[in-house]
Amino acid sequence: MASVGYARVSSVGQSLDVQLDKLKHCDKIFMEKKSGTQALRHRLSDCLEYVREGDTLVVTRLDRLARSTLHLCQIASQLQRKGVNLAVLDQSIDTSHATGRLLFNMLSAIAQFETELRAERQMDGIVKAKARGVCFGRRKKLTKEQIIELKRRREQGTLIKNLMQDYDISKVSVYRYLGEADSLMSAQNV
Repeated sequence: MASVGYARVSSVGQSLDVQLDKLKHCDKIFMEKKSGTQALRHRLSDCLEYVREGDTLVVTRLDRLARSTLHLCQIASQLQRKGVNLAVLDQSIDTSHATGRLLFNMLSAIAQFETELRAERQMDGIVKAKARGVCFGRRKKLTKEQIIELKRRREQGTLIKNLMQDYDISKVSVYRYLGEADSLMSAQNV
């Protein structure tokens, strides 16, 4: 019966040190530097495949393990099928007994609720910012006049690669600006 740790941070700039210190008692530790929202976390997959019946998977917090309540429940189900317990250190969860399983399910539901609230607040903030005229995304590299000029040059036979070089933009941007040029030109004619 092994104690297997899993530690994850969301970005390369973050450190695993705090988690690794808490997991130092584990027989084996799997580490990963990837966002929880990314679909493929290879070290988590390796960890879940590695654990055997009677083992305990140890994480410091639930949010280090799963992307959502659904994902957490899928992992918990997989661990249960394999006969593997889950221990979450910071939240004092141990699924080897009924109270730990109850606490695990309650906390995962609360974590999902918090995630959804955060997303709603973020969307509210975006809507309010747009209403105030805040523009999101990168600024356009070309002015309206340059976009119309780009369109005219293309109509005259200038190659896309030459337009890319002349305006210092990507191929995708050239085509996007060519699409925008039609509406700009029709607005000028009105």
